[in-house]
Amino acid sequence: MTSAAEHLGLDPATPLVIVTADELGFGYASNEGVRRSLDHGAATSAGLMVPAPWARAASAAYRGQDVGVSLTLNAEHDLYRWGPITHAPSLLDGDGGFPRTPADLWDHADVDEVRRELRAQLERAVLWGFDVSHISSHLEAAVMRPEFFDVVLDLALDYSLALRLPNEDVQDDAGFPFRQLALDEGVAIPDRVVVFRGPSAPDVLQAIADLEPGVTELVLRPAVDTDELRAQTTDADERVAHLAALCSGEFADALSARGAHRIAWRDLRALQRSRHDW
Repeated sequence: MTSAAEHLGLDPATPLVIVTADELGFGYASNEGVRRSLDHGAATSAGLMVPAPWARAASAAYRGQDVGVSLTLNAEHDLYRWGPITHAPSLLDGDGGFPRTPADLWDHADVDEVRRELRAQLERAVLWGFDVSHISSHLEAAVMRPEFFDVVLDLALDYSLALRLPNEDVQDDAGFPFRQLALDEGVAIPDRVVVFRGPSAPDVLQAIADLEPGVTELVLRPAVDTDELRAQTTDADERVAHLAALCSGEFADALSARGAHRIAWRDLRALQRSRHDW
């Protein structure tokens, strides 16, 4: 099977890297952090949380960057809340927002309401003017149960979008082969995903040094440092550190030293739509 690198005219041994600045829409601090990461840093793509409070502001500032939709069914923060954009009683917890944990969501969510909600999130992003490049699942909640995964896969197929999925070692927890199911339908997915949690810049640089051939997505959550961010979440230091890492010369130097080639989610979407073997 021809590799993604070969389809892009590169040596098949070249590591391809998507650098995603995630959680666009979370707040002003995240919107600004994502913008800086795309305009002045190493990020190639972003992920938008449509139900989050600052998503509409993100759409007003959209200038054609590579942005996908992070399908959202959870609001995990204790005091900073958001909820469905459709009428979906089964997707609400006791204080009127999305459930805080995937487990709580799975216990109560009605699949039909999930289907309406996720399609509405994607359609709203399109209505706002985003050229949606891919879809993903916030906290992986919408892909770790087969009945919800079917909804996500249908959206990827209906809109011809690439899809982020957890790595193969997570499939044992899910109990079904979601990666192979996506590939069988011709949906483009990265070979591996590295989601960074914690403010350790050396971890990011080590991940770059360890890159393998194929497509790897590196996922960070950049934000500028504001009082509001620190009131919204307990992981503000991590988000601020991610912005610093993405905008540092070290990040770019590490990619160059490894011989990695940065691509965007749009590149995977284009390969999927051209019906190349995947």
